[in-house]
Amino acid sequence: MDLKEIIDFEKYDITEPEFQTRAQQILEEKGALVLPDFMKAAAVEAVRAQSEADKDKAYFCVQEHNVYLTPPDNKYDMGHPRNRNIISSKGCITDDFVPQNSPLRTLYDAAEFQDFLCAVLNEAALFPYADPLSSINVHYASNGQELGWHFDNSSFATTLMIQKPEAGGTFDYVENVRDADAGEMNFAAVEQVLDGKVDYKQLSMEPGTLVLFRGRNALHRVAPVIGDKTRILVVLAYNAQPGIALSESARKTFYGRLD
Repeated sequence: MDLKEIIDFEKYDITEPEFQTRAQQILEEKGALVLPDFMKAAAVEAVRAQSEADKDKAYFCVQEHNVYLTPPDNKYDMGHPRNRNIISSKGCITDDFVPQNSPLRTLYDAAEFQDFLCAVLNEAALFPYADPLSSINVHYASNGQELGWHFDNSSFATTLMIQKPEAGGTFDYVENVRDADAGEMNFAAVEQVLDGKVDYKQLSMEPGTLVLFRGRNALHRVAPVIGDKTRILVVLAYNAQPGIALSESARKTFYGRLD
């Protein structure tokens, strides 16, 4: 597919400076930029069909982790928000299983798309992961599966909704919970979220929706999926510097292999 068969340029002219500026402002103000119908229906269906056909290649796992995605700290007990176990369960197809002719690869590699992301994210350039697994990932969440509360290690995430579940599977988040750069982990606020004492924002995206999200300091999750329809979401992952690979421990945890 040509890029204009993938992106709805009539609705979102990503090459237009005024639109880029407006998108940047929304992301900075709200912490999330949500663009419904960004991907055209035919491209969404092509990715959905390919994802369903390749589902048997996905690595499925159930993981226990804390919200910081770090090993436990023995200065705190296991019930402390620093160490409290959260459950995530999902499946994932790695970059090396995404076909070369997939609309996802055309979009990921397109200079126009990368230039748009750079403008919105205030990055000079974006680069794929140096390892063969991490650049494009297709995530599956079936009935009962979820992504537990956590912070991202990266400064931003770019996702595309491909298939919405019958119910559940919402993207829930609380902005500005911590200040990672300053080393402020804000255990008290994290505990409030984990105990269900804080209101959170909620996104329920339709297929074709592009979301840019700053999750380094925002606590977020994907709520448990309900029903027989699998939630399918694509993560398009970039780095601000070339030659960066996801760590071996992270690859083993998320993908079950190193290459």
